[in-house]
Amino acid sequence: MFRKNVSLKNYTTFKIGGKAKYFYITQTKKDLTDAASMAKKLKLPFFVLGGGSNLLVSDKGFDGLVIKIENCKLKIEKYKMVAEAGVPLGQLVSAATNVGLSGMEWAAGIPGTVGGAVYGNAGAFRKSMKDVVEKVEVFDTKDLEFKIYNSRDCKFSYRESIFKKRKNLIIVSSILKLKKGEKFEIKKRIKEYVDYKIETQPLNYPSAGSVFKNPTKDFAAKLIEKCGLKGKKVNDAKISEKHANFIVNLGKANEKDIKKLINLIKKEVKNKFGVVLEEEIQFL
Repeated sequence: MFRKNVSLKNYTTFKIGGKAKYFYITQTKKDLTDAASMAKKLKLPFFVLGGGSNLLVSDKGFDGLVIKIENCKLKIEKYKMVAEAGVPLGQLVSAATNVGLSGMEWAAGIPGTVGGAVYGNAGAFRKSMKDVVEKVEVFDTKDLEFKIYNSRDCKFSYRESIFKKRKNLIIVSSILKLKKGEKFEIKKRIKEYVDYKIETQPLNYPSAGSVFKNPTKDFAAKLIEKCGLKGKKVNDAKISEKHANFIVNLGKANEKDIKKLINLIKKEVKNKFGVVLEEEIQFL
């Protein structure tokens, strides 16, 4: 069912954003076809929303259709997982662990969905979706057809994929190829990764995760820290003292506050190191 004037604030991990003019939750392929057909018919711009992490929504909202992906089927076939785009990453990691499949441990504790992770080639601890994706089923909104992309077609690179460039392609599901592993070892690795995140990331405040991509042979957090920007605030938006590449919402931050900090960071890092930081988060 299409809804009108839906606040996007609670659909993002930043807890920031205005209203979507139209909003539609899809749980099946038919829902997706209906939503895309409606957008085409009404000549509406559309935005595909997964778990809402890695996203900063405008205070003005979105004058179009937000398609919220909630198709959540997950099945395991020997060493492969067939996961629909709406499956939460945490659920995927748990399911893999339960049957002794290794390859997704790095994703433990990452908010978001399988579709979003494929879209942005999400990663951590020197691993990423590129390492496990075998095939991706997409819905092409130009010709309203479902298509299969193999891993090479996805053009994965650091936090990039073809889906970021070709917005007409909506990720429907993915086939992930994992390896047999020992449950005990898998659980041990997951615990190490989660403990590290608890220790180094400000998980007690709303954020969008890492704001910037790491530049070649360096870390964005390190450059931001060397500029003395940790703890810098604009109203309720703050550069985390725990991890300088995180901007947190202390409660009432809005899009403008976050953008002021983003621009300040870019300016200071460029002035001090001659490095132009590129945002990892998406803007709507």
